[in-house]
Parts: sequence; C-alpha cells; structure tokens
Amino acid sequence: TEIDWKAYMQEVEGFANGTLDYTQLKGDTGPLVYPAGFVYIFLGLYHATGRGSDIRLAQYLFAGLYLLNLLLVFRIYCRTSKVPPYVFFFMCCASYRIHSIFVLRLFNDPVAMAILFLAINLFLEERWSWGCLLFSLAVSVKMNILLFAPGLLFLLLQRFGLLGCIPKLCICALLQVVLGLPFLLVNPVGYLTRSFDLGRQFQFKWTVNWRFLPEEVFQNRVFHAALLLAHLAGLGLFALHRWHSSKENILNLLKDPAKRKPASPRLTVNNILWQASCVCPLNASAWIVFILFSSNFLGVCCSRSLHYQFYVWYFHTLPYLLWCTPTTKLAHMPKVLLLGVIELCWNTYPSTVCSSLSLHICHGLILLQLWYGTAPTAVSHTPPPSRKPTAISKKAQ
Repeated sequence: TEIDWKAYMQEVEGFANGTLDYTQLKGDTGPLVYPAGFVYIFLGLYHATGRGSDIRLAQYLFAGLYLLNLLLVFRIYCRTSKVPPYVFFFMCCASYRIHSIFVLRLFNDPVAMAILFLAINLFLEERWSWGCLLFSLAVSVKMNILLFAPGLLFLLLQRFGLLGCIPKLCICALLQVVLGLPFLLVNPVGYLTRSFDLGRQFQFKWTVNWRFLPEEVFQNRVFHAALLLAHLAGLGLFALHRWHSSKENILNLLKDPAKRKPASPRLTVNNILWQASCVCPLNASAWIVFILFSSNFLGVCCSRSLHYQFYVWYFHTLPYLLWCTPTTKLAHMPKVLLLGVIELCWNTYPSTVCSSLSLHICHGLILLQLWYGTAPTAVSHTPPPSRKPTAISKKAQ
C-alpha cells in the first residue's frame, strides 16, 4: 500500500536536492504530473517523516487530515440543513475505500479535497477572496479541483458581475504563478506540460467507470471528445436552467449587480436567497453548495476514467446531491440504497462490466433527480416587500 507514497517521496526528493527542472522530477510510478503546490506540501511531509521513511507517522498525519476533512464537510452540511443526521454515519464509517485512500494509500487527492472544503467554508462566510486563494491552492495540489471551477465562476459572476469577479480570478492565477515560479524560471514549457497536462492518457486496467467498453474505444480520442462535449453540454444546461432563473437573461450576470434588472439594487444574502427560491427551494448557503457540488458531479460523470483514489473527489458530496431535493419518507431508503450500490462499485477490484455499468446507472439516477427535483417553480420575480436590501458586507469584497 506504500507504492504511491514512495513515488511521491521520490518525486519531491529531487526538488529537495535542488532540481528545478520539472521534467526531471520522477518516481517509481513515472514522472511528476501534479502542479507545484503538491511539491511543497509533500516536501513538508518528506521532512516530517524522515525523508518519507516513517510511514506510520505519515498515516497518523493523514488520519488527522481525515478528521479535519470530516469537520469541514460537517460544517458545510450544517449550514445547508438538508441532509438527515443518520446519513453522517455512512459518511464516517461505511466506506472502506475512503479510509484506504486517506490512511493506507496516502494519496494527494484527500489533501486537495480538504483544502477545497476549507475554501467552500470561506465562500459560505462570504470571504470570497480568501476562498479563491484556497481554491487555487487546492488546484495546485491536484487538477481535479477544476471540476468545481465552472460552478465557482458562475457564483462569482452572480455575486460580483464580470468586472467584480476579475480580481478574484486574478487571485487564483497569481497564486499559481507564485507557486510555480521556481520551475517556470528554469523550464516553463516543461512545468506547464507536466503539471497541467489535460490530454494525459489513462491505463484501461485501472478504470472504474468504463470497464464495460472495449479498450480501443476507451483509448479513442473521438470518445474523449464526445465526453468533453457531453460535459460542456451538461454544464450549459444546468447553468441556464438550474443554477440560473430561466426567466432572466443569463447575460445579466456580466453586469454589475447594482445595475441588473429585474433585481434588487444590491445582491445581498437575502437577495441570493430570493433568487434561489425562484429555481429551487434551498437556502442561500445550500444554493452555493448545490452549484459547486453539481458542477463537480457533472465532471465526474463525464470523466475519461475514474481510478480508485478518485472516489474521494465526490464521495463527501453525494449525500448532499441526494438529499438537496425534496424527499418524502418513503424516498429515504432508495437514496441510502444508491449510496450503498455506489460504495459497492468502488470496492469491486478489479472493476467489472457489471460494476462499471452499475456506477453509471447510479450517476444517471442522481442526475435525473437533480434535474427534475430542482425544476424552476412559478415564483414571482418581485422580492417580498418586507425584505429590505442591505449593503454588501465588507468581508464579501
């Protein structure tokens, strides 16, 4: 189980020894393919664990990370008030695969996700600049965090308009430049092609979601392009009809919030709540979480390949995606069953035709629930007169 940990330590050891050419940083599993934030964080672990030799200490550190990750996720769920308490048992205790990813395999995916959940907590506190900084840091550990980026961009445009969100985007970009600067100065092309390689091929033997396909189809570029188009189409449909009120022109998001019509003069928490009620019966915090989590889930559904450690990309978001829509008493058991089937699919090693097909069926059922369970309702676009708009708080700037 320490294969990946040793490879990580070998990759950062080169940097510890002064190697700044990213193409020369390698391990037993191949070249380093993660951005610079990964190098700095795992370099700290490299020194903390005696050059990676004290694996037991590393496991304790990752166990602490696991508990911190749960705390951050629970805080998000507490703000949304959508998931019944008993579901948290499954999140904490019922996933052998998640425990393995955190404490046995010591992957970098949990590190990226923990930072991401911290960023979402900051978004819910209206600390958008700090949240964007942490979001970019998470991207610098592993690029799967970019699956949340379309949802975040939508929220920034909704909250600040085009001109207002540019400084937030600059924060994200600037951090990437600062973290990668030592490598960019030595071999910029090597750093960018290795750490942000979006065209990287995956091995068929590790795929969890496409096992039912022939290998030649799995590796075919036309298939990859079709998945990309499906992903973009899904994002477009959700942005137009689920994230945004269908009665308003989505181009209004580009305007300053104070100049939008029809809208309140300022986009406050109360006004976000009102806009959300026009599309889905969620409170303001839940609406932010819905957009981010559904953005990520669409990306997972259209991924060219899902490896076993990728389960952590969306495991902690599944309860919210299942329970964010109106749920009758009789519907709780099927949702719990869906969680169980997904867990079973991810614990089937190696994956089979049956397990990969079952995983897609579960994903499809969740997508259908999100689409039909969050359909726009006939709500007037005039905010209640009793709710007086207030100024945007300074910490939201």
